[in-house]
Amino acid sequence: MIHPAAEAVLSYHEQTKHHMDRYARSLGYMDWKNQPDPFRRYEGVPRIALPLLSEDPPAGHHGLFEACRPPVPFGLTLIAGILELSMGLSAWKETAGSRWALRMNPSSGNLHPTEAHLVLPDMEGCPGGIYHYSPLHHCLERRAEMPADRWEPMRAHFGADGFLIGLTSIFWRESWKYGERAFRYCNHDVGHALAALRVAANLFGWRLTSLIDLSDDAIETVLGLKQTCFPSQDVEHPDLLGYIHPNVAAGLPRTLPEDAVAAFAAIPFQGVPNALSREHVGWEIIDQAAGNSRKPVTRGSIRRQPRRAWWPAEESSLSAAQIIRRRRSATAFDPREALSRRNFLAMIDRTLPRDGTAPFDVGLGEPALHLLLFVHRVADLEPGLYFFCRDESDLPDVRAHTRSGFLWEAVESGFPLYCLARGDFSRTAVMLSCHQDIAGSGAFSLGMIARFGETLRREPFRYRHLFWESGLIGQVLYLEAEAHGVRGTGIGCYFDDAVHEVLGLASDRFQSLYHFTVGRSLDDSRITTHPPYFHLSGR
Repeated sequence: MIHPAAEAVLSYHEQTKHHMDRYARSLGYMDWKNQPDPFRRYEGVPRIALPLLSEDPPAGHHGLFEACRPPVPFGLTLIAGILELSMGLSAWKETAGSRWALRMNPSSGNLHPTEAHLVLPDMEGCPGGIYHYSPLHHCLERRAEMPADRWEPMRAHFGADGFLIGLTSIFWRESWKYGERAFRYCNHDVGHALAALRVAANLFGWRLTSLIDLSDDAIETVLGLKQTCFPSQDVEHPDLLGYIHPNVAAGLPRTLPEDAVAAFAAIPFQGVPNALSREHVGWEIIDQAAGNSRKPVTRGSIRRQPRRAWWPAEESSLSAAQIIRRRRSATAFDPREALSRRNFLAMIDRTLPRDGTAPFDVGLGEPALHLLLFVHRVADLEPGLYFFCRDESDLPDVRAHTRSGFLWEAVESGFPLYCLARGDFSRTAVMLSCHQDIAGSGAFSLGMIARFGETLRREPFRYRHLFWESGLIGQVLYLEAEAHGVRGTGIGCYFDDAVHEVLGLASDRFQSLYHFTVGRSLDDSRITTHPPYFHLSGR
Protein backbone atom coordinates (compact mmCIF):
# COMPACT_ATOMS: atom_id res chain seq x y z
CA MET A 1 0.00 0.00 0.00
CA ILE A 2 1.35 3.41 -0.95
CA HIS A 3 2.43 5.66 1.93
CA PRO A 4 -0.08 8.54 2.41
CA ALA A 5 2.75 11.10 2.30
CA ALA A 6 4.02 9.63 -0.98
CA GLU A 7 0.54 9.74 -2.45
CA ALA A 8 0.22 13.40 -1.45
CA VAL A 9 3.60 14.32 -2.95
CA LEU A 10 2.80 12.52 -6.20
CA SER A 11 -0.55 14.31 -6.25
CA TYR A 12 1.19 17.68 -5.83
CA HIS A 13 3.48 16.93 -8.74
CA GLU A 14 0.57 15.87 -10.93
CA GLN A 15 -1.55 18.89 -10.00
CA THR A 16 1.23 21.38 -10.69
CA LYS A 17 1.98 20.20 -14.20
CA HIS A 18 1.64 22.63 -17.09
CA HIS A 19 -0.59 21.37 -19.91
CA MET A 20 -1.00 22.59 -23.47
CA ASP A 21 -4.48 23.88 -22.64
CA ARG A 22 -3.93 24.82 -18.99
CA TYR A 23 -1.05 26.12 -16.92
CA ALA A 24 -0.58 25.35 -13.24
CA ARG A 25 -2.34 27.85 -11.02
CA SER A 26 -0.72 31.16 -10.17
CA LEU A 27 -1.94 34.63 -9.31
CA GLY A 28 -2.18 35.37 -13.03
CA TYR A 29 -0.49 38.77 -12.94
CA MET A 30 2.56 40.45 -11.44
CA ASP A 31 1.57 42.11 -8.15
CA TRP A 32 4.50 44.52 -8.13
CA LYS A 33 3.45 46.38 -4.99
CA ASN A 34 3.89 43.12 -3.02
CA GLN A 35 7.04 41.85 -4.69
CA PRO A 36 9.02 40.13 -1.91
CA ASP A 37 12.19 41.74 -0.61
CA PRO A 38 15.00 39.60 -2.08
CA PHE A 39 17.13 40.09 1.02
CA ARG A 40 16.37 38.65 4.46
CA ARG A 41 17.62 40.61 7.46
CA TYR A 42 17.67 39.74 11.13
CA GLU A 43 17.20 42.97 13.03
CA GLY A 44 18.70 43.67 16.44
CA VAL A 45 21.74 41.40 16.19
CA PRO A 46 25.49 42.11 15.87
CA ARG A 47 26.86 42.16 12.33
CA ILE A 48 30.35 41.15 11.26
CA ALA A 49 31.49 42.64 7.95
CA LEU A 50 33.28 40.08 5.81
CA PRO A 51 36.35 40.97 3.75
CA LEU A 52 35.98 40.92 -0.02
CA LEU A 53 38.59 38.97 -1.95
CA SER A 54 41.58 41.16 -2.83
CA GLU A 55 42.45 38.66 -5.55
CA ASP A 56 40.68 35.56 -6.80
CA PRO A 57 41.97 32.03 -6.23
CA PRO A 58 44.40 31.14 -9.05
CA ALA A 59 42.68 27.96 -10.30
CA GLY A 60 41.87 27.53 -13.98
CA HIS A 61 38.71 26.13 -15.54
CA HIS A 62 39.32 22.57 -14.31
CA GLY A 63 39.65 23.86 -10.76
CA LEU A 64 35.89 24.30 -10.65
CA PHE A 65 35.46 20.55 -10.33
CA GLU A 66 38.81 18.89 -9.56
CA ALA A 67 40.99 19.28 -6.47
CA CYS A 68 43.38 22.02 -7.52
CA ARG A 69 45.39 23.11 -4.46
CA PRO A 70 46.20 22.30 -0.83
CA PRO A 71 43.64 23.60 1.67
CA VAL A 72 44.13 27.25 2.61
CA PRO A 73 44.23 27.92 6.38
CA PHE A 74 40.94 28.02 8.25
CA GLY A 75 39.73 31.48 9.22
CA LEU A 76 37.34 34.29 8.45
CA THR A 77 39.03 35.11 5.12
CA LEU A 78 38.39 31.56 3.88
CA ILE A 79 34.73 31.65 4.96
CA ALA A 80 34.23 35.07 3.39
CA GLY A 81 35.79 33.94 0.11
CA ILE A 82 33.62 30.83 -0.15
CA LEU A 83 30.48 32.86 0.54
CA GLU A 84 31.44 35.62 -1.89
CA LEU A 85 31.94 33.13 -4.75
CA SER A 86 28.82 31.10 -4.02
CA MET A 87 26.01 33.06 -2.35
CA GLY A 88 27.27 36.62 -2.83
CA LEU A 89 26.33 39.27 -5.38
CA SER A 90 27.81 39.05 -8.88
CA ALA A 91 26.59 42.40 -10.30
CA TRP A 92 23.89 45.05 -10.27
CA LYS A 93 21.82 45.70 -13.39
CA GLU A 94 20.06 48.98 -14.15
CA THR A 95 17.72 50.28 -16.84
CA ALA A 96 14.96 52.86 -17.07
CA GLY A 97 15.28 53.82 -13.40
CA SER A 98 15.12 50.26 -12.08
CA ARG A 99 18.05 48.51 -10.42
CA TRP A 100 18.33 44.89 -9.32
CA ALA A 101 21.02 42.58 -8.00
CA LEU A 102 22.35 39.37 -9.54
CA ARG A 103 24.00 36.65 -7.50
CA MET A 104 26.63 33.99 -8.00
CA ASN A 105 24.05 31.24 -7.46
CA PRO A 106 21.27 31.03 -10.06
CA SER A 107 17.61 31.33 -9.11
CA SER A 108 14.29 30.90 -10.87
CA GLY A 109 13.18 34.36 -11.95
CA ASN A 110 16.10 35.86 -9.96
CA LEU A 111 13.80 35.62 -6.92
CA HIS A 112 16.23 33.79 -4.58
CA PRO A 113 14.21 31.82 -2.04
CA THR A 114 17.38 30.23 -0.59
CA GLU A 115 18.98 31.55 2.61
CA ALA A 116 22.32 30.49 4.10
CA HIS A 117 23.15 30.06 7.78
CA LEU A 118 26.48 29.11 9.37
CA VAL A 119 27.60 27.51 12.63
CA LEU A 120 31.11 28.76 13.32
CA PRO A 121 33.75 28.07 15.96
CA ASP A 122 35.53 30.94 17.66
CA MET A 123 38.21 32.49 15.42
CA GLU A 124 40.10 35.74 15.00
CA GLY A 125 37.65 38.48 14.03
CA CYS A 126 34.57 36.36 14.63
CA PRO A 127 33.27 34.89 17.89
CA GLY A 128 31.79 31.42 17.76
CA GLY A 129 28.08 31.44 16.97
CA ILE A 130 25.18 30.67 14.66
CA TYR A 131 24.97 33.24 11.88
CA HIS A 132 22.80 34.26 8.97
CA TYR A 133 24.64 35.35 5.82
CA SER A 134 23.53 38.64 4.27
CA PRO A 135 24.61 38.74 0.60
CA LEU A 136 23.50 42.38 0.25
CA HIS A 137 26.05 43.59 2.80
CA HIS A 138 28.40 40.58 2.60
CA CYS A 139 28.20 40.22 6.34
CA LEU A 140 27.27 37.74 9.04
CA GLU A 141 24.33 38.40 11.38
CA ARG A 142 24.97 36.72 14.71
CA ARG A 143 21.81 35.02 15.93
CA ALA A 144 23.29 32.99 18.80
CA GLU A 145 26.51 32.29 20.65
CA MET A 146 28.37 29.01 20.15
CA PRO A 147 30.39 28.22 23.29
CA ALA A 148 33.73 26.52 22.66
CA ASP A 149 32.79 23.57 24.86
CA ARG A 150 29.91 22.82 22.48
CA TRP A 151 31.96 23.18 19.32
CA GLU A 152 34.88 20.93 20.28
CA PRO A 153 32.77 17.73 20.41
CA MET A 154 31.48 18.68 16.95
CA ARG A 155 34.96 19.00 15.54
CA ALA A 156 35.93 15.71 17.16
CA HIS A 157 32.88 14.07 15.58
CA PHE A 158 34.04 15.06 12.09
CA GLY A 159 37.74 14.63 12.76
CA ALA A 160 38.60 17.73 10.73
CA ASP A 161 38.50 21.50 11.02
CA GLY A 162 35.56 23.16 9.37
CA PHE A 163 32.16 24.75 9.86
CA LEU A 164 28.51 23.95 9.33
CA ILE A 165 26.46 25.62 6.63
CA GLY A 166 22.69 25.32 6.39
CA LEU A 167 20.29 26.16 3.57
CA THR A 168 16.66 27.15 4.02
CA SER A 169 13.87 28.17 1.64
CA ILE A 170 11.25 30.92 1.74
CA PHE A 171 8.46 29.65 -0.52
CA TRP A 172 6.72 33.01 -0.84
CA ARG A 173 9.59 34.49 -2.84
CA GLU A 174 8.81 32.06 -5.67
CA SER A 175 5.06 31.60 -5.24
CA TRP A 176 4.58 35.39 -5.56
CA LYS A 177 5.27 34.92 -9.27
CA TYR A 178 4.89 31.22 -10.01
CA GLY A 179 2.00 30.15 -7.77
CA GLU A 180 1.56 26.50 -6.89
CA ARG A 181 4.50 25.31 -9.02
CA ALA A 182 6.90 27.35 -6.85
CA PHE A 183 7.78 24.47 -4.52
CA ARG A 184 9.53 22.83 -7.45
CA TYR A 185 11.52 25.96 -8.21
CA CYS A 186 12.57 26.49 -4.60
CA ASN A 187 14.13 23.04 -4.66
CA HIS A 188 15.86 23.68 -7.99
CA ASP A 189 17.47 26.64 -6.26
CA VAL A 190 18.63 24.58 -3.28
CA GLY A 191 20.54 22.47 -5.79
CA HIS A 192 21.93 25.57 -7.51
CA ALA A 193 23.14 26.93 -4.15
CA LEU A 194 24.57 23.60 -3.02
CA ALA A 195 26.57 23.29 -6.24
CA ALA A 196 27.75 26.90 -5.96
CA LEU A 197 29.00 26.31 -2.42
CA ARG A 198 30.75 23.06 -3.30
CA VAL A 199 32.50 24.56 -6.33
CA ALA A 200 33.54 27.72 -4.44
CA ALA A 201 34.98 25.64 -1.60
CA ASN A 202 36.99 23.67 -4.15
CA LEU A 203 38.88 26.79 -5.22
CA PHE A 204 40.27 27.09 -1.68
CA GLY A 205 41.15 23.40 -1.31
CA TRP A 206 38.03 22.68 0.74
CA ARG A 207 34.89 20.66 0.09
CA LEU A 208 31.32 20.26 1.33
CA THR A 209 29.83 17.05 2.70
CA SER A 210 26.04 16.98 3.06
CA LEU A 211 24.76 15.70 6.39
CA ILE A 212 22.12 13.88 4.43
CA ASP A 213 21.07 11.50 7.22
CA LEU A 214 19.81 14.35 9.44
CA SER A 215 16.09 14.97 9.80
CA ASP A 216 14.45 18.28 8.97
CA ASP A 217 13.54 18.55 12.66
CA ALA A 218 17.23 18.39 13.57
CA ILE A 219 18.15 21.07 10.99
CA GLU A 220 15.43 23.35 12.37
CA THR A 221 16.86 22.89 15.84
CA VAL A 222 20.47 23.56 14.86
CA LEU A 223 19.62 26.71 12.89
CA GLY A 224 17.20 28.06 15.51
CA LEU A 225 14.24 28.08 13.13
CA LYS A 226 11.94 26.66 15.79
CA GLN A 227 12.83 29.55 18.10
CA THR A 228 12.24 32.24 15.48
CA CYS A 229 8.99 34.13 15.11
CA PHE A 230 8.76 34.58 11.34
CA PRO A 231 6.27 36.93 9.68
CA SER A 232 3.31 35.10 8.20
CA GLN A 233 4.19 33.36 4.89
CA ASP A 234 7.85 34.41 5.24
CA VAL A 235 8.88 31.29 7.16
CA GLU A 236 12.24 29.70 6.39
CA HIS A 237 11.86 25.98 5.80
CA PRO A 238 14.81 23.64 6.48
CA ASP A 239 16.57 22.09 3.50
CA LEU A 240 19.98 20.70 4.40
CA LEU A 241 23.01 21.03 6.59
CA GLY A 242 26.55 20.48 5.33
CA TYR A 243 30.04 20.45 6.78
CA ILE A 244 32.70 22.40 4.87
CA HIS A 245 36.13 20.92 5.53
CA PRO A 246 39.57 20.45 3.92
CA ASN A 247 39.53 18.52 0.63
CA VAL A 248 42.00 15.99 2.01
CA ALA A 249 39.48 14.77 4.60
CA ALA A 250 37.08 12.15 3.24
CA GLY A 251 34.54 9.67 4.57
CA LEU A 252 33.10 12.09 7.14
CA PRO A 253 29.93 11.24 9.10
CA ARG A 254 26.75 12.36 7.37
CA THR A 255 24.86 13.22 10.51
CA LEU A 256 25.30 14.82 13.95
CA PRO A 257 25.18 13.10 17.34
CA GLU A 258 21.74 13.33 18.94
CA ASP A 259 23.15 15.00 22.04
CA ALA A 260 24.84 17.65 19.88
CA VAL A 261 21.53 18.46 18.18
CA ALA A 262 19.74 18.56 21.53
CA ALA A 263 22.32 21.04 22.85
CA PHE A 264 21.28 23.55 20.16
CA ALA A 265 17.73 23.52 21.51
CA ALA A 266 19.03 25.09 24.73
CA ILE A 267 20.83 27.94 22.95
CA PRO A 268 18.83 31.20 22.93
CA PHE A 269 18.48 32.72 19.44
CA GLN A 270 18.03 36.41 18.75
CA GLY A 271 17.04 38.60 15.83
CA VAL A 272 13.76 39.65 14.26
CA PRO A 273 13.40 38.55 10.61
CA ASN A 274 12.13 41.27 8.29
CA ALA A 275 8.75 40.99 6.57
CA LEU A 276 9.24 40.48 2.85
CA SER A 277 5.89 41.82 1.60
CA ARG A 278 3.01 43.89 2.92
CA GLU A 279 0.50 41.27 1.79
CA HIS A 280 0.74 37.61 0.82
CA VAL A 281 -1.21 35.09 -1.20
CA GLY A 282 -1.18 31.70 0.52
CA TRP A 283 -0.75 28.47 -1.43
CA GLU A 284 -1.99 25.66 0.79
CA ILE A 285 -0.90 23.06 -1.75
CA ILE A 286 2.74 24.13 -1.28
CA ASP A 287 2.50 23.90 2.50
CA GLN A 288 1.01 20.42 2.15
CA ALA A 289 3.74 19.30 -0.26
CA ALA A 290 6.41 20.63 2.08
CA GLY A 291 4.85 18.85 5.04
CA ASN A 292 4.52 15.56 3.20
CA SER A 293 8.09 15.67 1.92
CA ARG A 294 9.74 16.41 5.26
CA LYS A 295 12.78 14.26 5.83
CA PRO A 296 13.03 11.86 8.77
CA VAL A 297 16.25 10.47 10.21
CA THR A 298 17.82 8.05 7.73
CA ARG A 299 20.76 5.67 7.78
CA GLY A 300 21.71 5.53 4.14
CA SER A 301 24.88 4.37 2.47
CA ILE A 302 26.54 6.37 -0.30
CA ARG A 303 27.62 4.43 -3.37
CA ARG A 304 31.10 5.40 -4.44
CA GLN A 305 31.06 6.95 -7.89
CA PRO A 306 33.44 5.72 -10.57
CA ARG A 307 36.64 7.43 -11.55
CA ARG A 308 36.35 8.58 -15.16
CA ALA A 309 38.60 10.40 -17.55
CA TRP A 310 37.28 13.79 -18.68
CA TRP A 311 36.13 14.29 -22.24
CA PRO A 312 38.78 16.58 -23.79
CA ALA A 313 37.53 20.15 -24.28
CA GLU A 314 39.01 23.24 -25.83
CA GLU A 315 40.98 25.11 -23.18
CA SER A 316 39.09 28.00 -21.61
CA SER A 317 40.91 31.33 -21.33
CA LEU A 318 39.01 32.14 -18.14
CA SER A 319 39.99 31.30 -14.59
CA ALA A 320 37.56 29.35 -12.42
CA ALA A 321 36.65 32.47 -10.42
CA GLN A 322 36.09 34.49 -13.62
CA ILE A 323 33.71 31.81 -14.86
CA ILE A 324 31.77 31.96 -11.57
CA ARG A 325 31.63 35.75 -11.59
CA ARG A 326 30.53 35.96 -15.25
CA ARG A 327 27.71 33.41 -14.93
CA ARG A 328 24.40 34.88 -16.12
CA SER A 329 21.10 33.55 -17.38
CA ALA A 330 20.69 34.18 -21.08
CA THR A 331 17.48 35.83 -22.31
CA ALA A 332 17.98 35.40 -26.08
CA PHE A 333 20.30 33.48 -28.42
CA ASP A 334 21.86 34.14 -31.82
CA PRO A 335 20.49 31.31 -34.03
CA ARG A 336 23.40 31.68 -36.46
CA GLU A 337 25.98 30.42 -33.97
CA ALA A 338 26.90 26.76 -33.48
CA LEU A 339 28.77 25.01 -30.66
CA SER A 340 31.70 22.72 -31.47
CA ARG A 341 31.09 19.00 -31.08
CA ARG A 342 34.10 18.73 -28.78
CA ASN A 343 32.81 21.35 -26.35
CA PHE A 344 29.27 20.00 -26.47
CA LEU A 345 30.44 16.52 -25.46
CA ALA A 346 32.72 17.99 -22.79
CA MET A 347 29.85 20.04 -21.31
CA ILE A 348 27.49 17.12 -20.87
CA ASP A 349 30.38 14.92 -19.70
CA ARG A 350 30.81 17.33 -16.76
CA THR A 351 27.35 16.30 -15.53
CA LEU A 352 28.49 12.72 -14.91
CA PRO A 353 29.11 11.93 -11.22
CA ARG A 354 32.75 11.19 -10.45
CA ASP A 355 34.45 10.14 -7.26
CA GLY A 356 35.81 13.13 -5.33
CA THR A 357 34.73 15.62 -7.98
CA ALA A 358 32.56 18.69 -7.43
CA PRO A 359 29.66 19.11 -7.18
CA PHE A 360 28.25 15.58 -7.37
CA ASP A 361 30.40 14.34 -4.48
CA VAL A 362 28.32 16.25 -1.90
CA GLY A 363 26.57 13.00 -1.05
CA LEU A 364 22.90 13.34 -2.02
CA GLY A 365 22.73 9.70 -3.03
CA GLU A 366 22.80 7.72 -6.25
CA PRO A 367 22.30 9.72 -9.47
CA ALA A 368 18.68 9.57 -10.58
CA LEU A 369 18.49 12.07 -13.46
CA HIS A 370 19.31 11.72 -17.16
CA LEU A 371 19.31 14.22 -20.02
CA LEU A 372 16.89 14.27 -22.95
CA LEU A 373 18.70 16.48 -25.46
CA PHE A 374 17.35 18.48 -28.39
CA VAL A 375 20.46 19.12 -30.49
CA HIS A 376 19.97 22.08 -32.84
CA ARG A 377 23.34 23.59 -33.81
CA VAL A 378 26.34 21.49 -32.85
CA ALA A 379 29.07 21.26 -35.46
CA ASP A 380 29.67 17.74 -36.82
CA LEU A 381 26.69 16.32 -34.98
CA GLU A 382 23.39 15.74 -36.74
CA PRO A 383 20.43 17.67 -35.34
CA GLY A 384 18.05 15.40 -33.53
CA LEU A 385 16.80 13.90 -30.32
CA TYR A 386 19.46 12.40 -28.02
CA PHE A 387 19.60 10.74 -24.60
CA PHE A 388 22.49 11.05 -22.13
CA CYS A 389 22.39 8.32 -19.48
CA ARG A 390 24.07 9.52 -16.27
CA ASP A 391 23.74 6.11 -14.60
CA GLU A 392 24.02 3.32 -17.13
CA SER A 393 22.41 0.81 -14.77
CA ASP A 394 19.17 2.66 -15.62
CA LEU A 395 19.58 2.24 -19.38
CA PRO A 396 17.64 -1.05 -19.81
CA ASP A 397 14.73 0.35 -17.80
CA VAL A 398 14.72 3.60 -19.78
CA ARG A 399 14.73 1.73 -23.08
CA ALA A 400 11.93 -0.55 -21.90
CA HIS A 401 9.67 2.42 -21.07
CA THR A 402 10.33 4.64 -24.10
CA ARG A 403 9.33 4.38 -27.74
CA SER A 404 10.26 1.14 -29.47
CA GLY A 405 11.18 2.97 -32.69
CA PHE A 406 14.08 4.97 -31.24
CA LEU A 407 17.50 4.32 -32.78
CA TRP A 408 19.63 4.17 -29.60
CA GLU A 409 22.78 4.67 -31.64
CA ALA A 410 25.90 5.40 -29.59
CA VAL A 411 27.49 8.72 -30.60
CA GLU A 412 30.94 7.79 -29.26
CA SER A 413 32.30 4.46 -28.10
CA GLY A 414 32.28 4.21 -24.32
CA PHE A 415 30.31 7.45 -23.90
CA PRO A 416 26.67 7.21 -22.69
CA LEU A 417 25.16 9.53 -25.34
CA TYR A 418 22.67 7.96 -27.73
CA CYS A 419 20.89 9.29 -30.81
CA LEU A 420 17.18 8.50 -30.59
CA ALA A 421 15.98 10.22 -33.77
CA ARG A 422 17.49 12.50 -36.42
CA GLY A 423 15.88 15.68 -37.64
CA ASP A 424 15.00 19.25 -36.74
CA PHE A 425 13.47 19.26 -33.26
CA SER A 426 13.82 23.01 -32.66
CA ARG A 427 10.09 23.70 -33.05
CA THR A 428 9.31 20.77 -30.77
CA ALA A 429 11.69 22.13 -28.13
CA VAL A 430 10.08 25.59 -28.32
CA MET A 431 6.59 24.14 -28.03
CA LEU A 432 7.50 21.91 -25.09
CA SER A 433 9.10 24.82 -23.21
CA CYS A 434 5.88 26.85 -23.05
CA HIS A 435 6.52 28.29 -26.54
CA GLN A 436 9.75 30.02 -25.45
CA ASP A 437 11.94 30.68 -28.50
CA ILE A 438 15.11 30.37 -26.46
CA ALA A 439 14.61 26.60 -26.25
CA GLY A 440 15.02 26.28 -30.02
CA SER A 441 17.32 29.13 -31.06
CA GLY A 442 20.51 27.99 -29.31
CA ALA A 443 22.95 25.12 -29.78
CA PHE A 444 20.91 22.65 -27.74
CA SER A 445 18.27 22.38 -25.06
CA LEU A 446 17.39 19.54 -22.73
CA GLY A 447 14.99 18.09 -20.20
CA MET A 448 16.19 16.34 -17.05
CA ILE A 449 14.43 12.98 -16.79
CA ALA A 450 14.25 11.53 -13.26
CA ARG A 451 13.72 8.02 -11.99
CA PHE A 452 10.58 9.14 -10.19
CA GLY A 453 7.49 7.24 -9.06
CA GLU A 454 9.13 4.19 -7.53
CA THR A 455 11.69 6.42 -5.78
CA LEU A 456 9.01 8.55 -4.11
CA ARG A 457 6.80 5.66 -3.12
CA ARG A 458 9.71 4.37 -1.05
CA GLU A 459 10.88 7.72 0.31
CA PRO A 460 8.57 10.73 -0.24
CA PHE A 461 11.25 13.21 0.96
CA ARG A 462 13.33 12.25 -2.07
CA TYR A 463 11.03 14.49 -4.12
CA ARG A 464 13.04 17.45 -2.93
CA HIS A 465 16.35 15.67 -3.45
CA LEU A 466 15.53 14.94 -7.10
CA PHE A 467 15.06 18.65 -7.71
CA TRP A 468 18.28 19.37 -5.80
CA GLU A 469 20.10 17.01 -8.16
CA SER A 470 18.59 18.86 -11.11
CA GLY A 471 19.95 22.11 -9.64
CA LEU A 472 23.42 20.59 -9.32
CA ILE A 473 23.28 19.66 -13.01
CA GLY A 474 21.96 23.09 -13.93
CA GLN A 475 24.78 24.91 -12.17
CA VAL A 476 27.39 22.72 -13.89
CA LEU A 477 25.84 23.56 -17.27
CA TYR A 478 25.77 27.28 -16.40
CA LEU A 479 29.48 27.25 -15.56
CA GLU A 480 30.49 25.07 -18.50
CA ALA A 481 28.62 27.34 -20.90
CA GLU A 482 30.50 30.39 -19.60
CA ALA A 483 33.81 28.53 -19.81
CA HIS A 484 33.24 27.83 -23.51
CA GLY A 485 32.08 31.29 -24.53
CA VAL A 486 28.36 30.61 -24.65
CA ARG A 487 25.62 31.01 -22.06
CA GLY A 488 22.90 28.90 -20.48
CA THR A 489 19.56 29.43 -18.84
CA GLY A 490 17.30 27.21 -16.80
CA ILE A 491 13.70 26.71 -17.94
CA GLY A 492 11.09 25.86 -15.34
CA CYS A 493 8.10 26.36 -17.62
CA TYR A 494 7.46 23.33 -19.83
CA PHE A 495 4.51 21.11 -20.64
CA ASP A 496 5.29 18.10 -18.49
CA ASP A 497 3.27 15.36 -20.14
CA ALA A 498 3.98 16.64 -23.63
CA VAL A 499 7.66 16.04 -22.87
CA HIS A 500 6.84 12.54 -21.67
CA GLU A 501 4.87 11.93 -24.86
CA VAL A 502 7.95 12.72 -26.97
CA LEU A 503 9.79 9.93 -25.16
CA GLY A 504 6.76 7.65 -25.08
CA LEU A 505 6.60 7.54 -21.28
CA ALA A 506 3.18 6.27 -20.20
CA SER A 507 3.58 6.17 -16.40
CA ASP A 508 5.26 8.13 -13.62
CA ARG A 509 8.26 5.80 -13.56
CA PHE A 510 10.25 8.61 -15.22
CA GLN A 511 9.35 12.30 -15.15
CA SER A 512 10.87 15.54 -16.47
CA LEU A 513 11.89 17.91 -13.65
CA TYR A 514 13.89 20.78 -15.14
CA HIS A 515 14.78 22.11 -18.59
CA PHE A 516 17.86 23.96 -19.74
CA THR A 517 19.16 25.59 -22.91
CA VAL A 518 22.58 26.74 -24.15
CA GLY A 519 23.62 29.05 -26.98
CA ARG A 520 25.38 32.23 -28.02
CA SER A 521 23.82 34.97 -25.92
CA LEU A 522 22.41 38.20 -27.31
CA ASP A 523 22.90 40.91 -24.70
CA ASP A 524 20.60 43.88 -24.19
CA SER A 525 22.61 47.08 -24.69
CA ARG A 526 19.98 49.11 -22.83
CA ILE A 527 21.00 47.53 -19.51
CA THR A 528 23.88 49.02 -17.50
CA THR A 529 26.04 46.77 -15.31
CA HIS A 530 27.51 47.86 -11.96
CA PRO A 531 30.07 46.01 -9.77
CA PRO A 532 28.54 43.73 -7.12
CA TYR A 533 29.47 45.72 -4.02
CA PHE A 534 29.77 49.25 -5.37
CA HIS A 535 27.05 50.25 -2.89
CA LEU A 536 29.30 49.48 0.10
CA SER A 537 31.61 52.45 0.58
CA GLY A 538 35.04 51.59 1.89
CA ARG A 539 34.74 47.87 1.12
